Amino acid sequence: MTLTRNDCAALDAADPLAPLRARFTLPEGVIYLDGNSLGVLPAATPARVADAIQQEWGEGLIRSWNSAGWIDLPQRVGDKIARLVGAAPGELVVADSTSVNLYKVLSAALAIARADAPARRVVLSDAENFPTDLYIAQSLCAQHGLTLELTTAEALEARLARGQDVAVLLWTQVNYRSGRMLDMARTTALAHAAGALTIWDLAHSAGAMPVDLNGAQADFAIGCGYKYLNGGPGAPAFVWAHARHTERFWQPLSGWMGHAAPFRFDTAYQPAPGIARYLCGTPSVLAMTALEVGVDTLLAAEPLGGMPALRAKSLRLSRLFIDQVRERCAAHALPLASPEDDAERGSQVSLACNEGGYAVMAALIARGVIGDFRAGQGTDQAPDLLRFGFTPLYTRFVDVFDAVTALATVLDSGEWREARFNQRAAVT
Repeated sequence: MTLTRNDCAALDAADPLAPLRARFTLPEGVIYLDGNSLGVLPAATPARVADAIQQEWGEGLIRSWNSAGWIDLPQRVGDKIARLVGAAPGELVVADSTSVNLYKVLSAALAIARADAPARRVVLSDAENFPTDLYIAQSLCAQHGLTLELTTAEALEARLARGQDVAVLLWTQVNYRSGRMLDMARTTALAHAAGALTIWDLAHSAGAMPVDLNGAQADFAIGCGYKYLNGGPGAPAFVWAHARHTERFWQPLSGWMGHAAPFRFDTAYQPAPGIARYLCGTPSVLAMTALEVGVDTLLAAEPLGGMPALRAKSLRLSRLFIDQVRERCAAHALPLASPEDDAERGSQVSLACNEGGYAVMAALIARGVIGDFRAGQGTDQAPDLLRFGFTPLYTRFVDVFDAVTALATVLDSGEWREARFNQRAAVT
C-alpha cells in the first residue's frame, strides 16, 4: 500500500519517542538527515555552556576544578557513555579525538601482541575504513615494521580463518560509506579464535544502536562525541579498554592527567590505575560540558525503552526512506548502496549516484534537506554516494516523506545541473 504524508503524520502521532524531539533546537524549514556526521544542537546546551563560562569560569575561576567538578568530567561523562555501549562504570573515559585515542589503543594492542605473540606482524582492517583510522594504522605499522593489510567485510571471515599472522583486527562497527553493520560479538569471537586482538571504532554506532562491548568480549574501542552523541562540532572522543587489558601496558601518550597522582608533580611517570591511564593532557572543560548535555539527550530515552527503542525507530525510518525512494524516484538510477537487510544496516542509508552526486546533494540542501555527499571512484564497485542519517531522537516520519519529495523534485526537474550546484565547497 502506498503511504501518504498523512500516514506518516499518523506514525509520528503514535510514536512514543516523539517528545524527545523537543530536546533539540531544529532550524525552521530544515530537514536534517546528517546526524551521522554532526548531531543537532540540544536545546539545553547554550545555557549550560554559558553557565560554565559565566559562573564556573567567570566567578569560580580556578576553584571550579574542584567546586564545579571539572576534574571529574572525563570519568563522569565517560560513565554516562558507558551505559550506551555496554561498558561498566569506570571502564571508559572521554579524552582527546578519535584519531589520538586510536593511536593510544592500537599502540597498547600492538604491545600486548608483541609480548604474547611476536611472530604476528599484521594489522588487519577494512579497505573502506574511515581514512583517519587507516592513516593512524599506517603510521604505527611504519614505526614498528608491521604490515597493514586491508580486506573487505565479505572476505573477513576467510582471512581470519588463516589469521596466524594477524596481531590486531581494527574495524569500524558501522561502515561510514555504506552503513553496513558488522556483528561485533561474532567477529570478535572469530578474531580471538585466530589469536588476534580487536579494536572497534564506534563512531557510527555509539548512540545510534545498542552496543555491548563487554558482552562481545571486545578488547578496545574508541568513538567520537559529535555524531549521535550530539556533543557539538569537534566534541571530545572516548576510549575504552577491557578490564583484562588496562593494567598491562602504558598507552604511549603518557601525559600528566594519566598519571597516578597528577598533582603530586612527580618528575617520573606512573600510570593511573585502570582506564584513567588513557587520559593525556588537560581536558577541554567547555567541550566536555557540551558533550555531557548531548549524552544526556540519549539517556533521556531510557524510560522510553532506551537504545533498543531508538534502534527500532531508526530502522523504521530508514526502511520508509528506502521504500519511498524506490517508489517515487524509480525513473532515476539510485541503487541502494546500504544493506537491504535491516539487521545489517546502521542508522543511515547510502544511495549510489555516479552522475552528478555532489550537485544532487547540493540542490537538495538548497531545498532545506541536509544529507551529505561522499566521493567514491564513480564506479559500480566504488560509487559516489548520497548519504542520509536517521537519528531517531529528532527525526520524524514526515521528515522522511518530505525529504524524498524534495529528492524526487531535484531529480525530475534536473535542477541539479545548474552551475551553482556544481561548484564544490571545501567540506562535502
